[in-house]
Amino acid sequence: MQIFKTAALTAAIAFGLTTTAHAQELTFFTIGTGGTAATYYPVGGVIANAISSPPGSRACDEGGSCGVPGLIASAVSSRGSVDNVNAINSGLRNSGFAQSDVAYWAYTGTGTMDGQAPAEKLRAIAALFPEHIHLVVMADSGINSVADLAGKRVSLDEPGSGTYVDANLILSAYGLSSDTVTAEALKPDAASDALRNGQIDAFFFVGGYPTGAIVELASAVDIKLVPIDGDGAAKLTEEFGFFSSSDIPDTAYEGVANTTTVAVGAQWITSSDEDEELVYQITKALWNDNTRTLLDVGHAKGASINKETALDGIGIPLHAGAERFYREAGLLQ
Repeated sequence: MQIFKTAALTAAIAFGLTTTAHAQELTFFTIGTGGTAATYYPVGGVIANAISSPPGSRACDEGGSCGVPGLIASAVSSRGSVDNVNAINSGLRNSGFAQSDVAYWAYTGTGTMDGQAPAEKLRAIAALFPEHIHLVVMADSGINSVADLAGKRVSLDEPGSGTYVDANLILSAYGLSSDTVTAEALKPDAASDALRNGQIDAFFFVGGYPTGAIVELASAVDIKLVPIDGDGAAKLTEEFGFFSSSDIPDTAYEGVANTTTVAVGAQWITSSDEDEELVYQITKALWNDNTRTLLDVGHAKGASINKETALDGIGIPLHAGAERFYREAGLLQ
């Protein structure tokens, strides 16, 4: 009996050590996204799922996860681009999504980040998709141009978001500022409710279309998108190379006509402090053929995320691990 107890105890200790070893093999990786009603958050969830492969997952070639072995990635809701840049810079998050302009200005300490210390450790993993600037109003508002916002109640989104940065640039390009409107700081879902209830006259949102908050709003009330075009848009695209003229099609939102606006690129960024091999494996998992399927069905913007455009518009250095993958894939010489 004593021999049996000793053997059982030894087996239990061995099992405990094995379990501990497996637990230590786990790697957690956060992706800062945006508000839950915007585009970053659901896209981040799809990518987090694609690159994860916890212990015990079925092998990729057996129809299971094609993510990084032992990795558990999670999409974390945040205030958006600026918040994500700051969180990566401080080590609070492993990675995050950011507009190309925000990432570049943070890295160089220029533009809207002038006077701040350059975030020199910022590194890119991939360019993801174009983000269109939405200026949303009620259909009968009488607001037909950016200039018509003068004296109106306008949500610019929260400070810390890329929308807030770009909304201020757009107002300036049309001779306005946050002082010539009654500025509010609402996230897209709260801004949609406020517009519908007559508490604001307009709101800005920067993101891939269609975005959930505006889809729901358009299905409930008559809205329209205000064009961002003409001399103001020309000034933006000339002064800031990150902006480009682009349309939001009439298929994006119920009852909303095709609208010309400007767009910036969404990028997945991280820190140079992140392990090179881990980021290499994450980048490889992102562009696995199985991930392609998840992206295509996971979100309407997923089809725009392609390996062939993964380096478009990136104004900060690539992470060494991502760079290694793109060289192996023949996308970098």
